[in-house]
Amino acid sequence: MYAGYNTMAPRSQLYGQTFIGSGKRKQELALTYDDGPNDPHTQNLLEILAKHSVKATFFLIGRFVDQRPDIVRDIVKEGHVVANHTYTHPNLVFVSQAKFREELARCERALDDAVGHEHAPLFRPPYGGRRPAVLRTLKQEEFKPILWSVSSWDWDAKSAEQIERKVASQVQGGDVILLHDGGNLKFGTDRSFTVQASDRMIARYKNEGYEFKTVPQMMRT
Repeated sequence: MYAGYNTMAPRSQLYGQTFIGSGKRKQELALTYDDGPNDPHTQNLLEILAKHSVKATFFLIGRFVDQRPDIVRDIVKEGHVVANHTYTHPNLVFVSQAKFREELARCERALDDAVGHEHAPLFRPPYGGRRPAVLRTLKQEEFKPILWSVSSWDWDAKSAEQIERKVASQVQGGDVILLHDGGNLKFGTDRSFTVQASDRMIARYKNEGYEFKTVPQMMRT
């Protein structure tokens, strides 16, 4: 049970080092969004981020990148970071290394086709699931594994306020916050609550003196 827990626990470093935040209780936060690109919610989110002059990090599913590369180009054009979240979003605890390598490579090809080399060598495992072999492969392929220290639980939220409360109960400073602009099961998943919550949270934490950074920026601090 202990071993199984550590394959999925985002804060666990048992099987290898992953980045979950600056860990210094600094007045900085990194907003990260998984499972896009997703129409229209990714575009709506881009408008919110632009309004607040905030840059975020997007972990994209390759099959949706192939479906809507134009949205990916918009994300990059706005100055945000895009990175790999596999091609079909499998739980990597249960797939072979050959399958994982294929998922990683197919998503990279999709990103290359969409935006050339304008994407970061970062990787977020779906569901946070990873085994020692997954982390070894990422090291061999020169990817940095990125997890999170704060989960919004926005995938089944009933309101924007619920998302905001979940995040507020966990933020300590120097956090990587997990949010979703898409859904792994289908294109077009409703993420309007996440968009609304992002607007509210950015205003709140800016007012409290926090600075928003991309994951690469936070990794350099």
